[in-house]
Amino acid sequence: MIKSFSKILLLLVIAGTLLGSCSGKRESFANNKKIRIVTTTGMIQDAVEHVTGDKAEVLALMGPGVDPHLYKATQGDLEKLTSADIVFYNGLHLEGKMGEVFEKLGRLKPVIAVSKDIPESRLRTIPGFAGTHDPHIWFDVNLWKEAVKAVTAFMIEHDSASADVYTRNANAYLQQMDSLHTSIKAQLQEIPAEQRVLITAHDAFGYFGDAYGIEVRGLQGISTVSEFGLKDVTDLVNFIISRKIKAIFVETSVSQKSINAVVEGCNQKGWQVKIGGSLYSDAMGAAGTPSGNYLGMVSANVNTIVTALK
Repeated sequence: MIKSFSKILLLLVIAGTLLGSCSGKRESFANNKKIRIVTTTGMIQDAVEHVTGDKAEVLALMGPGVDPHLYKATQGDLEKLTSADIVFYNGLHLEGKMGEVFEKLGRLKPVIAVSKDIPESRLRTIPGFAGTHDPHIWFDVNLWKEAVKAVTAFMIEHDSASADVYTRNANAYLQQMDSLHTSIKAQLQEIPAEQRVLITAHDAFGYFGDAYGIEVRGLQGISTVSEFGLKDVTDLVNFIISRKIKAIFVETSVSQKSINAVVEGCNQKGWQVKIGGSLYSDAMGAAGTPSGNYLGMVSANVNTIVTALK
């Protein structure tokens, strides 16, 4: 009995290739059936839904509160991935434990990293890890536009009959993103300059800080896989006290334990720092809520940050 997910997937890839399943994929693009698309994160799902409109059925593997850094593909994901016509994922090692799965699945069908066309010069490097980059590209709205453009270009290439639809949908969404980008800059100006410091459990908001002029500190590194120690807590506590930071933030997809340790450390040294609220970092809110889409998620984060720090 084969227990390994990746081994099962490889067998299905081989079988699908021998049976000509790729021809079936092409037919689904031409016979007016909805294209079946699977994404990893909700942010990518939202982008694909905006571009494709009613041309596709889009499903995300990772729902609200799910940490993609730690996510492991399950047997239940197997049917979703193998039945999809197209798979979109973030790339830049965000879905680190799924890399082998994407590699094997790519032999059977289109598997596309939405970050693939972003120039390296626009990516944040990770100190101490040569050749790797921060995967949290969605927190710079202008940068996330490149992901939307990558989705649009792929859909136009592979379903040229619907090119006008994809182009029109994408342009409308990109205009909304431009408005959000401008709004974020204006809102953050409400925070006094000396208080524009965003402290969270892990370093997910670097692109946000670079794009919108706010200093960012995370207790853990870029990935929640990394561990934090007593020195990390102590250093962050000392930083908070020295800068007189009045609020720090938890994340909906990360345990609150690390931030609680920082709050307790500040309290022991006589500085009362509060938890300013929960931020959406690696996952959006529940479907049907204001934060259950990309624009709403980012807006909710900005409102939480400004309210707590101004």
